[in-house]
Amino acid sequence: MDPSPSPLTTTTDAWPRTLQVLEEGRAMGWHRGAQMALSTPQGAVDLCLGEAQPGQPMRPDSLPLWLSAGKPITAVALARLVDAGSLHWDDRVTTWIPEFGSGGKAPITLRHLLTHTGGFRGADPDGIGRSWEESVTAACAAPLESGWVIGETAGYHANASWFILGEVLQRATGRPFTDVIRSEVFDPLGLEDGWFGVDATTQVSLADRWVQVDRTGREDFGPDPILNECEGIRRCRPGSGLRAPARLLRGFYRALLDPPHGWLSPGVLAELTSPQRTGCFDRTFLAVIDFGLGFILNSDRPGARPVPYGYGPHAGPRTFGHSGSQSACAFADPDHGLAVAWVCNGLPGELFHQRRQRALNAAIYEDLGLGG
Repeated sequence: MDPSPSPLTTTTDAWPRTLQVLEEGRAMGWHRGAQMALSTPQGAVDLCLGEAQPGQPMRPDSLPLWLSAGKPITAVALARLVDAGSLHWDDRVTTWIPEFGSGGKAPITLRHLLTHTGGFRGADPDGIGRSWEESVTAACAAPLESGWVIGETAGYHANASWFILGEVLQRATGRPFTDVIRSEVFDPLGLEDGWFGVDATTQVSLADRWVQVDRTGREDFGPDPILNECEGIRRCRPGSGLRAPARLLRGFYRALLDPPHGWLSPGVLAELTSPQRTGCFDRTFLAVIDFGLGFILNSDRPGARPVPYGYGPHAGPRTFGHSGSQSACAFADPDHGLAVAWVCNGLPGELFHQRRQRALNAAIYEDLGLGG
């Protein structure tokens, strides 16, 4: 599904704006390095810049952390079960996890979780310091937020709801989450080198491909004390734990633009990537952001301020994807036949990252001659 880069060129002359944005970010100390993979109807390309970790150059097979940019993979695994009739978007979560209904959460459905209208954002703030079982228990025990109207009030859920979605996958199939992801998404698309949780032995074998995540927006520039820690890397986090080369997410979005026969029905694919939540003010992002089912849609509106984690000024109106906190972006633009995935290994803070994200996405289109 994701052939080697050809015939798009990786020469500096072909990507002047893109590389300028990335080099400026390095000069500002926002990141050590970056990795990008994209495809158009004319071909595919990989771009790498700087270091994956001190003394180690970034390569196309380097393994960065994508944080929330990996969320749509879980959504698509659920969609495969919806296609098979095993699940329905409007199933109550309690159909599969009866203990979830405490604290006023009984009416919440899978659709509510995937559109971030469920209302228990604070149940699991990071999902790293707990086991899978502890995170699921915390989400089940959490009460509905005060004043929240299920299905109407909107607020991005970073972690807790995704452990619940992952647990639904496990209970509906009787298989571990990672096995479901591999059988429903990675294997059918021929995608390799993707992990949600990496055991200690495998971490050692991948040491020369590892991408260090740096905190760069503070005076104490250096490795993130949690995201680079062995035990945190081992934990499976369905909403923020994907580690993979950019070319895996490029292949994922190419498949959503042109699905292999029998993988996803047109109807279910349309539900995933078309508006399911529109015009809602998001209490987490503090902006009006539209969602499909697990995908952030192009939400920039004429005359309004650009939304955080958007796809830039040149993206087509049907663009869908997802970003990772202060670091990454992956999306498909059906209007241009474009699939893009990029990640920077420095977290510079929201202000600087939003500037970097918008500039980089704009530059990619301009270098491809799509800036008009």
